[in-house]
Amino acid sequence: METHVNSLWNQLNGWLPTVLAYVGQVILAIIVLLIGWTIINMVIRALDRMMAASHLEPTLRGFLLSVAGLLLKALLLISVASMVGIATTSFVAVLGAAGLAVGMALQGSLANFAGGVLILLFRPFKVGDSITASGSSGTVVAIEMFRTVLCDASNKFIYVPNGTLSNNVLVNSSQADSIAASVTLLIDYNDDIDKARALILGLVQDDALVLKTPAPSVTFLPQPANVAVSLSFWCAPGNATPLVGKYSEAAIKVLKKEGYRLGVSTRTAA
Repeated sequence: METHVNSLWNQLNGWLPTVLAYVGQVILAIIVLLIGWTIINMVIRALDRMMAASHLEPTLRGFLLSVAGLLLKALLLISVASMVGIATTSFVAVLGAAGLAVGMALQGSLANFAGGVLILLFRPFKVGDSITASGSSGTVVAIEMFRTVLCDASNKFIYVPNGTLSNNVLVNSSQADSIAASVTLLIDYNDDIDKARALILGLVQDDALVLKTPAPSVTFLPQPANVAVSLSFWCAPGNATPLVGKYSEAAIKVLKKEGYRLGVSTRTAA
């Protein structure tokens, strides 16, 4: 019995240095984890203040802060695990392989996500702008991480993938201070074009919404059976659509009142 107790005591004496060393590693790892976690939270808060000061898009700011926090905390956990003797090489390899597989499976979604990041960073358009891209036109209602929501003239919502918007030609009608608008009608060859010019220019002469520079103009383009009369003027982007509608109706009324034959299909003999 005494021999058995002595043998057990000798084994405990042999394990004690190893146990104490491992306990010391665990305590040190816990301390590093707590300090590292606190520092990461401080860094994330500092980044948040910097991004807010630079007026970065709130959606993008929140996403970048989340990604940065996850990456930093993952690195911290891997470092702490290696401190207590846990082999992290295989773990990192498995994570890398899983990330590659997920990336391949979500290739299209990741392209749209990357497009969303680029749009929020470089801001080729913003909410409220009127844009045309990939055959779709409308006013930007929302810019999400994977898609942009447009509302067209018929009040229909169009969901456009951000990857498409960031990699194709896009026309932003709201970025410029002014844009050109035009109204086109058809008159007969026997109608007085000089009088038509004066009548149509008189419609926009006193309109404060129509810019004086460049000055409004009226041009005539011969057609096989008639003459196309075009009123061109410059205005603010948001006024273009209502002004075109207004002066299309006004031009029809004033020309019909003066006896012009609008939209004729055959030429009248002299």
